[in-house]
Amino acid sequence: MYDYLIVGAGFSGAALAERLSRNLKCRMLVIDARNHIGGNCRTERDESTGVMIHKYGPHIFHTDKKEIWDYVNQFDRFMPFINRVKAVHNGEVYSLPVNLHTINQFFRRSFTPGEAQEFIRSLSAKDIAEPKNFEEQALKFIGRELYESFFYGYTKKQWGCEPRELPASILKRLPVRFNYNDNYYDHPYQGIPQNGYTYVIEKMLAQPQVEVRLNTPFNPNEHVQKFRHIFFTGALDSFFNFKYGRLSYRTIFFERHEAAGDYQGNAVINYVDETVPFTRIHEHKHFAPWEQHER
Repeated sequence: MYDYLIVGAGFSGAALAERLSRNLKCRMLVIDARNHIGGNCRTERDESTGVMIHKYGPHIFHTDKKEIWDYVNQFDRFMPFINRVKAVHNGEVYSLPVNLHTINQFFRRSFTPGEAQEFIRSLSAKDIAEPKNFEEQALKFIGRELYESFFYGYTKKQWGCEPRELPASILKRLPVRFNYNDNYYDHPYQGIPQNGYTYVIEKMLAQPQVEVRLNTPFNPNEHVQKFRHIFFTGALDSFFNFKYGRLSYRTIFFERHEAAGDYQGNAVINYVDETVPFTRIHEHKHFAPWEQHER
């Protein structure tokens, strides 16, 4: 009855289903262990406030490819959104990623871009030739003061271990800028769908050749022989039935709170000090600045 099985009704699974059904005219079954579509991009309206909630943590869509941007905009209008993250350290609010404003504010200076580059270079650890871990990479890259203030505590909370136990490659993707650009991403196309990600994924899956079954975990013994091909888009550790344990990076937990008015004035504020028992606060209404909400 079906040509393909797609495991996971999130963005990846929905895009696969939409493209295969349109281009190959084949029939496919999409299954998901959860009771809803959308995967980790799931959005839903909070009944009390009307705010669009990113159920499993915020997602800002960003790409450097116009073809991809045009593709997703077929399913909903992606409203412009720039992620400007702030960080609280020792009671002061700084701009992230670390940029010229962060450096000047932290060191109480007024460096030009070239002066800031030279200054940070003077702080970097000279005795580390090839960094072997996250901490050594940071010390070689930005020096001890910025590392201990903005990266050490946050990383320890986020990963649940000492940063020296993590690979150096993790830090290589964290930018430090010597200008006042506080846009978290470099890509030219950035936005959030006007009606939420669930709406986009519903439209992707609304193809005549696609059937969706929820509350249906992937079962290799049951599914492997029934399909020409299987696309698995779920969690890697679950694919192996947790044979090697759970992947340690999947450790984020959320607490939800409701407040009146504007709680923090920004979508994302990180709390980088180790003494604060959480990593960040998201105020979801700021992910949809085109909407108005009293709570």
